[in-house]
Amino acid sequence: MQRSRIIGTGAYAPSRVLTNFDLEKMVNTSDEWIMERTGIKERRVAAEDEATSDLSIKAANNAIEMAGIKPEAIDIIIVGTVTPDMFFPSTASIVQNKIGAKNAVAFDISAACSGFIYALSIADQFIKSGTYKTALVIGAEVLSRMIDWSDRNTCVLFGDGAGAAILQADNGERGILSTHLHTDGSMWDFLYTPGGGSRHPLSHQVIDDKLIYMRMKGNETFKVAVKSLEAVVIEALEYNNLKPSDISWIIPHQANLRIIQSIMKRLELPMEKVVLNIERFGNTSAASVPMALDEAVRDGRVKKNDIIIFEAFGAGLTWASALVRW
Repeated sequence: MQRSRIIGTGAYAPSRVLTNFDLEKMVNTSDEWIMERTGIKERRVAAEDEATSDLSIKAANNAIEMAGIKPEAIDIIIVGTVTPDMFFPSTASIVQNKIGAKNAVAFDISAACSGFIYALSIADQFIKSGTYKTALVIGAEVLSRMIDWSDRNTCVLFGDGAGAAILQADNGERGILSTHLHTDGSMWDFLYTPGGGSRHPLSHQVIDDKLIYMRMKGNETFKVAVKSLEAVVIEALEYNNLKPSDISWIIPHQANLRIIQSIMKRLELPMEKVVLNIERFGNTSAASVPMALDEAVRDGRVKKNDIIIFEAFGAGLTWASALVRW
């Protein structure tokens, strides 16, 4: 069977570090309060001249270098993001031009924190069908531009970053075994940004009412996330006739340490099997899974034939998993 194998990974995080102690000076919060509830110690914030495409390009170039391919070999580029450079053209189009992938079709998808796995699944279908041989998949966000820095319930959670993966057709046993995507639009208002689109076009009133900033029902989102992520991990394992104990590594969306701990407890798996970077980067939405993956690949934790599961949950509401034999 032809599979999509990840042959290169890359990541990029902006240089500016925003710690919990910095936030103590900006909003009514504390390092202890943030760590206890989220597991986050610090996060990265993009420079004023950095947009989502800039972060994406750096992550993409790192992945291309690891894969040992030329940009011209890329057939398709998919960027998962809810913070594009602009409404149009797509951030993927800008990336395509800047990295020299002149032969690639390019487009964005919006699935919030599930965006990378959604994009990975789309690329996987194109490769399995034989339509394309090589894909560049990116998850990238500059969420700091969507944050109300006076709202302690959201400003402590999010950070900026980008992660990328090169997929290539392979006839062996290694590669993406399956992907599983879900959406429940009845809970769209659990996590959303109301202003700036066609519903509430940008205006002075929209800005004054802070409709351009993210809104979140934290407790409700937490409960749904734990149940949905456990279910989508089990779905992937059952589809491939595997047990939780067969997993070498879980690479989760880095949203909240308590969510991750709850899922691992439900799966009866040790936290030692989790790739974590939430303490240093916070919730980078679509970027979190590929950033964590790149870290684990480069430091040698991920080894040939390891069984790895990616899982994520985000606005929409969306949730997804992907099972990979490395």
